Order: sequence, then C-alpha cells, then structure tokens
Amino acid sequence: MACFLVPTAEAIVVTAATLIVKAKEKKSEPQTFTYEAKDGTIETRERVSFSRKLNWLNALLWGGSILLAFEHLWHGEISPFFPFLTAMSSPESTATMLSEMSSVGVLMAVVVTVAWLGMVGVCAVIEHKAMKQSRLKAKA
Repeated sequence: MACFLVPTAEAIVVTAATLIVKAKEKKSEPQTFTYEAKDGTIETRERVSFSRKLNWLNALLWGGSILLAFEHLWHGEISPFFPFLTAMSSPESTATMLSEMSSVGVLMAVVVTVAWLGMVGVCAVIEHKAMKQSRLKAKA
C-alpha cells in the first residue's frame, strides 16, 4: 500500500543530514593514515568520511524506496490523480494503510539502517586494523 513512504521519509532526512555533514567536512582536513602494503610499499590512505558513509545509507534507502514505489505502481496501488494512493479512497483502507506503514514500513527502514550500521562497523574494523598496523610499523 504505502510502506515505501517510511524509508522515503528517512531517505529525505538522511539526505539533508548528509549535505550538512559534507559542508562541515569541507572545512576540516581529511584524516589520513599510512600503512605498509603487501608488496612492501608504504601507502597513505584517507579514512572514509562520515558523509560518504551517510551516502551509503542514502543509496540503500533511495534505491529500496524507488523499487518499492515502482512495485506499488505496477500493482495499481498508486494512481496519477488525487489522492495518489488508492488506499486513501475510504477510511477503512486508510486505517489499513497506516497500520501497514507503521509495521512493515518501519521494519523495512530499521532493517536497512541496521544493515548500514553493519557496513559502517566493518569499515571501522578494517580502518582500525590498518591504523594499528601503521602504528606498529612506525614504532619498529
């Protein structure tokens, strides 16, 4: 019915947050670290910025929302005229739609956000290992 509206609303908020964070990051210097690559060369890398991590969440949310909107359009649940959602044609179907949004839509948004948190966690572990290795090489 309209479950895609919840991840879409989250995507709008995350897009705004990304723009704010990106503007603040432009004012500061990027964080870098050096490490020894497998072939023995010393490489310098930038840490993945928080705005880039937020862009990952943006891509997940917008992609899923657009795909779900297309699926709802395909099944005739979205119409090109007001009220746009066929579930809003009667009070009974509107109540069902709101129930679906609060259960399925919120669950989808939470699952996508948890998956993104997992991605951020893996990124943090990889960066931590590389930074730890660079500190050990610097001490030696």
